[in-house]
Amino acid sequence: MNLQLNTPDSSTFSPSFKWVFSKPSRALAFGMGSGLAPFAPGTAGTLWAWAAFLIGEYFLSTEAWLWIVGVGIALGCWICGQVSEELGKKDFGGIVWDEVVAFWLVLIFIMPASLGVQIVAFALFRFFDAVKPGPIGMIDRHFKQLENGDNSTPSSFGLILWRGFGIIADDLAAAFFTLLTITLLHIGLSYIS
Repeated sequence: MNLQLNTPDSSTFSPSFKWVFSKPSRALAFGMGSGLAPFAPGTAGTLWAWAAFLIGEYFLSTEAWLWIVGVGIALGCWICGQVSEELGKKDFGGIVWDEVVAFWLVLIFIMPASLGVQIVAFALFRFFDAVKPGPIGMIDRHFKQLENGDNSTPSSFGLILWRGFGIIADDLAAAFFTLLTITLLHIGLSYIS
């Protein structure tokens, strides 16, 4: 099954606020507009995720957050893949839903935490997501290499889901290494004190 889409010319198209909010999938993919930031949209998306989590934790239980993240990852595979198809780009920088759900996952496991610990988690997550050391970079390169090919025809539904999973997978790895590093720091600091 091929999806027929109106794909903008990816060499010149720059998503606008109006374009992003014309569909719910685009609004989510762009982190409610945070992905439109002219500089470091991934950081802006992570900041939006942090703020949304802090507000949401007043109303939602940890179990509810786990459901939100689980559904957000599953639905995010379609959202990120579909919006990247609409943009004609495999992993457009403004698509930040991957950062949003991955950082929510980090916050679920560290909260309640002091502001200092939250800042460390944010800095570590952004480091792992931006620099992509070791396994994170291997995951990112793996999915990008699979995508090398003809982009002139619409992608199948399966390819859209797979592309979306590829967009999210490296951020989930960044979340894992953020949590691992925080755990190791906590263990190391407990031995010192």
